[in-house]
Amino acid sequence: MSAAAEPFDRRRRRARRDRAAARIAAHGFLADHIAAELLERLEGVRRDFARALIVGASPLLAGALGGRGIACVTAEAGARLAGAAHGVQCDEDRLPFADVSFDLVMSAGVLDGVNDLPGALILMRRALRPDGLMLAGFAGAGSLPRLRAAMLAADLAIGGAAARLHPQVDVRGGGDLLGRAGFALPVADGETLEVRYPSLTALVNDLRFSGGGAALADRAPPLTREQAAIAHATFLAGADADGRIAERFEIVYLTGWAPDPSQPRPAARGSGTASLARALGSGR
Repeated sequence: MSAAAEPFDRRRRRARRDRAAARIAAHGFLADHIAAELLERLEGVRRDFARALIVGASPLLAGALGGRGIACVTAEAGARLAGAAHGVQCDEDRLPFADVSFDLVMSAGVLDGVNDLPGALILMRRALRPDGLMLAGFAGAGSLPRLRAAMLAADLAIGGAAARLHPQVDVRGGGDLLGRAGFALPVADGETLEVRYPSLTALVNDLRFSGGGAALADRAPPLTREQAAIAHATFLAGADADGRIAERFEIVYLTGWAPDPSQPRPAARGSGTASLARALGSGR
């Protein structure tokens, strides 16, 4: 993908991650929620892992995996977060690791902001040893409907709409990407998470200081004072009786394995020997 065609400004995204480094512990609840879910899924996998790659700095993942005796390497776009994790600073779609270097790859909350998500998944699969496992989760399509409505109302007030939030992948699209990346036994599923906010400012602060601030290559103009007032009023119009607003995050989870001959495979087409109609009791 050429730099001109990339949806995200790589330099600005790294700067957003670095700016969030000092406050991400207080605002990165979404990535922590995803990490906790991924760890719970990992508990159900009955095999041992020795070496893991964490894509996107996650102290929760690193601490839990390290506690299980798994050696971890972190790949992180932001230099400050990479340094704090004693990891490697790199973009997720430019992973510098050799093929078959890890038997586990995990990523919580960063892949929705990657320029080349198919390429990132291919690199993650290539970094895995045969029969290695990849677990990832990120905010997907349908997330932040109230914020999107507030931004649209603010822009329409001056006669046009601007791209302020990037398009996202849904569960079906995530499953397709797993297949394109060459993962075996691919599974994509979703979860809806509602978070209640007292104001638009509180939501924006969570996004900004979790490293998820806008980094679109085509930068929208800043909101005017009038637009900001409209955005806040639109957001608050959906408040519950206690004055809080429920915002929604649609989380996409991806699970895939590096191909290996030992894995179960679907039966060859036409190899069946029993009639489905007869099995259901309707055969003649």
